[in-house]
Amino acid sequence: MEIKKKTTIKDIGDLLGLTPSAVSKALNNHPRISDKTKKAVQDAAIKLQYQPNFLSSALRKGKSNMVGLIVPRINTNYYSSVIENIEDVLNENGYNVIMAQTNESYNKECKSIDNLLNIQVDGIIASIANETVSFDYYQKIKEKGVPLVLFDRGENDLDVDYIGIDDYNCSHLIVAHLAGQNYKKIAHITGYSHTRIFKNRIRGFRDAMQKFDLPIQENSIIECNLQVEDGRRIMKALLNQEKRPDAIYAASDNAALGALEVLLEEGIQVPEEMAIVGFGNEPFSTIIKPQISTINQFNAEIGKQAALAFLERIKNPEKKVSLNKIILDSELMIRSSSYRKL
Repeated sequence: MEIKKKTTIKDIGDLLGLTPSAVSKALNNHPRISDKTKKAVQDAAIKLQYQPNFLSSALRKGKSNMVGLIVPRINTNYYSSVIENIEDVLNENGYNVIMAQTNESYNKECKSIDNLLNIQVDGIIASIANETVSFDYYQKIKEKGVPLVLFDRGENDLDVDYIGIDDYNCSHLIVAHLAGQNYKKIAHITGYSHTRIFKNRIRGFRDAMQKFDLPIQENSIIECNLQVEDGRRIMKALLNQEKRPDAIYAASDNAALGALEVLLEEGIQVPEEMAIVGFGNEPFSTIIKPQISTINQFNAEIGKQAALAFLERIKNPEKKVSLNKIILDSELMIRSSSYRKL
């Protein structure tokens, strides 16, 4: 099969009798090029199916108007909402977004960073993968002078803009609610503790349990990827423990859903015999019965603030890069999975 040669500005110039320089200026709306010539060049570009080489343009201009966005997953309401709002703000300000999904893989994350740097993005907005324990690749972004903004999962040692919530306090809200409903043995299904947000949620859980004089079972604090299958697997293991918990605090709604599925399958009454509280306010949390109590993180605002933080760095490139944390409010949505109507 014959491979079609990619159209260049020289091809457009040959068709119209113009120099490549004149074609380039016409395509970039240069004021010294007449409207008639600009129209002819645009028509020829469409006819020849010309596609601009953004990398070459970025190298010439030192600006690509592209921002890299790295997320662990796109199949959650949280990340899809954050992505949508980052795109909305950046598009309004003349930037296009190139997205990479790591699926929680450190290797994919490293490759994504390399690819985004190679195409000369003007900045990178990211939420760190669960597997990531080394931040060398994020340091590489900083060393190249590319603005870096982290959201949800960040790392203080990187000294960059960060937008998130008070994860420590969220655990306090959940434990206080469960203690107030007279639950005594609370298990915590959480993310990996090397990740700052989950480390803070675990710390908040431990401190709140002590505050309310509740026993902490070390084998009831279980780290995982927080997917539905993780919630199912861990819930089955918890039910087989000699000291079975009477409440579950899952650090994601997906894990909470998996745990709830097992409880319903086993005929365990929720919330009468066991409570479930999730994290993230996914849409399904109000569809399933019983509805899942959860933390609302105000995803849209996190996305907007992440985009605005990037724009501020571009606007003031000489501003010293240092840790700039924006911590947004969150709230506990109390629903029927944890409300016993005492």
